[in-house]
Amino acid sequence: MTFPGTLAQLPGMPQPSTTNDQPVENAELPPATQESTTSIIEQLHFEKTLAETEWSGWGILLAGIFGGVVTGRLMQYCLRSIARVWISRGWKLRGTTVLSAAGPASLALLTLGLATGLIHIEMSKELLGFVGKVLAFLYILAIAWFTYNLVDLLDVALRHVTSKTESKLDDQLVPLIRKTLRIFLVVVFVLFIAENVFGADITAWLAGLGLAGLAVSLAAQDSIKNLFGSVAIFLDRPFSIGDRIIFDGHDGPVEEIGFRSTKIRTALGELVTVPNSKIVDASVKNVGSRPNILRKLNITLTYDTPPEKIERAIQIIEGILKEPEIAEPFQDMEKFPPRVHFSDLLADSLNIQVLYWFYPPAEYWKYMEHAQKFNLKLLRAFEAEEIEFAFPTRTIHLAADEKRERAKQMLDAPAGGNS
Repeated sequence: MTFPGTLAQLPGMPQPSTTNDQPVENAELPPATQESTTSIIEQLHFEKTLAETEWSGWGILLAGIFGGVVTGRLMQYCLRSIARVWISRGWKLRGTTVLSAAGPASLALLTLGLATGLIHIEMSKELLGFVGKVLAFLYILAIAWFTYNLVDLLDVALRHVTSKTESKLDDQLVPLIRKTLRIFLVVVFVLFIAENVFGADITAWLAGLGLAGLAVSLAAQDSIKNLFGSVAIFLDRPFSIGDRIIFDGHDGPVEEIGFRSTKIRTALGELVTVPNSKIVDASVKNVGSRPNILRKLNITLTYDTPPEKIERAIQIIEGILKEPEIAEPFQDMEKFPPRVHFSDLLADSLNIQVLYWFYPPAEYWKYMEHAQKFNLKLLRAFEAEEIEFAFPTRTIHLAADEKRERAKQMLDAPAGGNS
């Protein structure tokens, strides 16, 4: 069986008719409904089929259609029963595969019964070609139906994965992927049937679809950027719902991740909506994913503090950090022990640097309570030891100050002279 190259050559389609062997002057005008129906019947030569087919042939056709319907229904019932049993046992992928084949199998068996019954029907060459196209269309339709249903397999697999996450974005993304794949399959099979069964030239269609897609993409490029941004967030997972992030000066937990934007609730209660395309193109600090909270504290002492008291200050700080109620949130004392060092001689103070790591990082307010306990213990201990904290100071020498005059004489003395 060969397929014509264009839709106009398809057997059974209306063709330009002639009257008294003369061509029609305006062949582009569609014929009347009655003339079109008569033309189709004449082209397919149904009269030959009615005249030359025996009664046994019609009986076999009827039996073939009946057998196809019955076997199709039985196959559909059996496959659905098997699918229900497998799904009830937790074999969702197997059950979904068998369930996807139930309807298409019924259509395929019906088509097979119809094809078997048509064997003993006398048909003209034109009618035989037309029937062949119809049968091919039904077989391809069954395959397309089965492939369309198989998208549910991907849906089951993705939902199994997304059920383990707290993000709602992936839950919203699953139906979008399913619908997109199904629309794609429908378009592909429609074009395939149009070209290979009905002989249509789909080149112009594809060109038109390309131009339409280009126009839509240009008009909705911002929306498309945000959509791809949401997919990138879903795949890369820089943060999830509930994580505290810092982005473009906004600090707060993520309340929602949508297809177009991400919503952040700041400490002031404001809801900030950020387009997903901007999040993908910029850096985001995920505060919620940090393993701990590092506190870096600079304790400044006055310059007149003797070395002995500086050493005592260090001992006091180390002792406070070892107290049970203070040391409890420190996760790994061997790997991340608190650090206390006399680090710098600053312009107006002597600096002791304190580092410690608080855990768990999500408990920010507990971290603040812990810092308060440490600070109060430190203040009380330093007050008892009479260790003074430094504050920014400036030394001013008056013009009549003896120290200033002596320093001036030393600077004005000639090099190598007696002091």
